[in-house]
Amino acid sequence: MCLGVPGRVIELINGNQARVDVSGNLTTISVMLTPQVRVGEYVLIHAGFAMEIVDEEWALESQKLWEEMEKYARQ
Repeated sequence: MCLGVPGRVIELINGNQARVDVSGNLTTISVMLTPQVRVGEYVLIHAGFAMEIVDEEWALESQKLWEEMEKYARQ
């Protein structure tokens, strides 16, 4: 089983990379598997790759769940 996190694409770089915002953290990922992605869309990220484009509502709900899990992990 693999875990992925949602991120919002904020910039496309050289056609095969993107800058994404993952819960306020900026990182660069590969979009080789999702070449049709556009700035402003959300992607599911695993191992530095955008695995698929996801719905904004799902992405935001997923981010909330990750934040809740992080709270419990710090206790």
